[in-house]
Amino acid sequence: MNGKVVIVTGGSSGLGEAAAVRMANDGAIVVVAARRRDKGEAVARKVGGYFVEADVTRREDVRRIVEETLERYGRLDAAVNNAGVSGPVRTPVADVEEEGWDAVMNVNLKAVWMCMKYEIPAMLRNGGGAIVNVSSIYGLKASDIGHAPYCASKHGVIGLTKSAAVDYARQGIRVNAISPGFTRSEMVDPGVEAKAELFKLLVERHSSVNRLGEAEEAAEAIAWLCSDASQFVNGTVLTVDGGPGPRLY
Repeated sequence: MNGKVVIVTGGSSGLGEAAAVRMANDGAIVVVAARRRDKGEAVARKVGGYFVEADVTRREDVRRIVEETLERYGRLDAAVNNAGVSGPVRTPVADVEEEGWDAVMNVNLKAVWMCMKYEIPAMLRNGGGAIVNVSSIYGLKASDIGHAPYCASKHGVIGLTKSAAVDYARQGIRVNAISPGFTRSEMVDPGVEAKAELFKLLVERHSSVNRLGEAEEAAEAIAWLCSDASQFVNGTVLTVDGGPGPRLY
């Protein structure tokens, strides 16, 4: 990825930070976009890149991420749409409040579409690029911990990814997704500490290797999908979860 310009949303910690570091180590120029200036600037310094303070639920902020990238570097080669929230947890569908539903959809699904709305024209200007959208294992199966808005939004990310992949493949843009399992991050770690027994059961149920994933492991998949090494991979969903659930014997 030497010299490629990459945007990473939600890049101030966790999977986004790991992806930024991984691609920078491969020679990419990384633009870190996040709401938290202190953490985002720290990651940008770590990777020798550039920070844009932005809330991906705001159209003008998303437009500005891409505009500042083009103004500073003159091109956009890849993007990782990673920003996300968990929303209500252990809440049955009919008990979810409309406000909670909308908040999750705005960040996890609408913002991914909005990011691509601006990223894709920028990539077309230089002949193509690669986009990786971050879904979840709950984008492929039902949620068993009562967070239906999250589950629905991540299913939506996969549908959006596959549709965009078809729309722009012949114009040189590849669009793929990854679906991480339970992975150490600011979203997961507090739950692991507060509800250790629950997370032990979740890991046993959803990962045949029976452990939490590391952000760096998901970052490897992202970096590969953004790189020229995956030129014939488009519209796919790469699951990074340690494998299907446990054996029944």
